[in-house]
Amino acid sequence: MKNFIIYTTKIFALAILIAIALDGLYTYVFLQSKNRGKIETVFNSSGKKYDVVILGSSRANNHFVSQMFEDKGLKTFNYGMSGGHLFEASLMLKLMIERKYTIKNVILEADLNLSNDKESEGVSAKFLPYIHNSEIIKEQFKSQENFNELYYIPFYRYIKYDSKIGFRETYKIVTNQTTNALDNLGFYPLKKHKNGNMKNNIVNLNPLPHNKYYEEIKKVCKENNINLITIMTPMCENVVGMNYFDKVKKAYPEIHNYENVVVEDKYFSSCGHMTDSGAKLFTDRILKDFFNK
Repeated sequence: MKNFIIYTTKIFALAILIAIALDGLYTYVFLQSKNRGKIETVFNSSGKKYDVVILGSSRANNHFVSQMFEDKGLKTFNYGMSGGHLFEASLMLKLMIERKYTIKNVILEADLNLSNDKESEGVSAKFLPYIHNSEIIKEQFKSQENFNELYYIPFYRYIKYDSKIGFRETYKIVTNQTTNALDNLGFYPLKKHKNGNMKNNIVNLNPLPHNKYYEEIKKVCKENNINLITIMTPMCENVVGMNYFDKVKKAYPEIHNYENVVVEDKYFSSCGHMTDSGAKLFTDRILKDFFNK
């Protein structure tokens, strides 16, 4: 029995040492990554200067044409993340401030994502390789139920989110494989598809009266003299429950409602996402309304 306990203890200790070594190796690899995605690009940079930074979900990523801002002489990058919530938008902005970015204007897409204050696991996982290297990231995740496991158990986060930050992603970083996430200054143009879902029902969707992460973004912008422009972006003609946007306006009067600026289905790839041509129409309107001077 004594020998069994000793043997088991040795195996357990060896497993812990291997986990620590792998955790350190994977983290080191991610600390070298600069060309695969928006999160690692921000984390592994410093001191950038922007006239306009765009934040939000895919409805930011697909709707604001960065080059059109650049053509007006505005240094711009679209940091919208497909599938992201305000949890990730807030964290991205705070990470930029931690990395000494100078930002004049933030355009925040905040409409459907005001209805929740949860993290998007698939997107937030991409911040986790840096959780021991950034107080901002650590503090953001402290409120999550599984924080202790993610922070204190070596290699746990890489196993749990293997599809996002596991072996495959690590291998692609090591072999210097790029993605299209940074193309077009962060803007991702969409095409019209025959089978695109052109119906949506948001009747049961309600904005939270006090969205924690939206309030964080407002606070960060105020503290850093950043002009915050919060915008609701368009949806197609066949949405049921469009009074959701009126609810948002009532709860947050400072948010600009642009949901009806582009409505024709021909400008949409799916009901919540405009095509490249729709995005250009929309961006042109935003430039005229906010940056004409």
